[in-house]
Formats: sequence, structure tokens, C-alpha cells
Amino acid sequence: MRFFAHHGCFSEEKTIGNYFTVDFSAMTDMRAASESDNLDDALNYQKIYDIVKEEMAVPSNLLEHVAGRILRRFSQAFPDVSGATVSISKLNPPLGGEVAASRVTMSLPL
Repeated sequence: MRFFAHHGCFSEEKTIGNYFTVDFSAMTDMRAASESDNLDDALNYQKIYDIVKEEMAVPSNLLEHVAGRILRRFSQAFPDVSGATVSISKLNPPLGGEVAASRVTMSLPL
């Protein structure tokens, strides 16, 4: 997923914003969905995207804070899921040199 957001410790980052990518994966029993072909038996990717989009829209100093909020919201929305991992990358972070991205990865359980 790709978003334009306002995360960072520097005031310029909060004012100007930057592009971020988010990778999300979840571990759950998918046998029912594999047999039924019914969305009600699967993880709804649209709901996951909506959670990530909403949390990416809330400015934070730290990517760790954003990742933790995403995982907590996901855990509340999908309590039967055994685990999940989210990676958030800030593209071209303002570090004073050429850096493609900085990344934070967190997993459930927190």
C-alpha cells in the first residue's frame, strides 16, 4: 500500500509530508475460505486497507507508533487471527544523505 502522510519528528515532515509504503501480512486458519469461496469466511482485505489508511492519516512522530496502532486496530477487528506483521517504510527520509527508505517492522502479539 502507498500513502502520502505526515509522520516524523521534524516539523518540516509534519508540514510537507512524505510518501510511505505499508506491507501487511496476517496468519490465520484459511481452511473455511478455501472450501467455501465466501468472503465471510476470509480476511476482508478492504477492511484491512481501511484500517491502515485511517491510521496512516493520523500524524505521528514515530513509525513505531503508527505500526502499533495499526496492529491494535487489526487485532480488535479480527480477534481470531493468530498473528500479523506490518512494515512501514518512509521513502527518501530527510537524513542528510541518499537513503531510499527507512523501515519499521512490528508483529502481533505486541
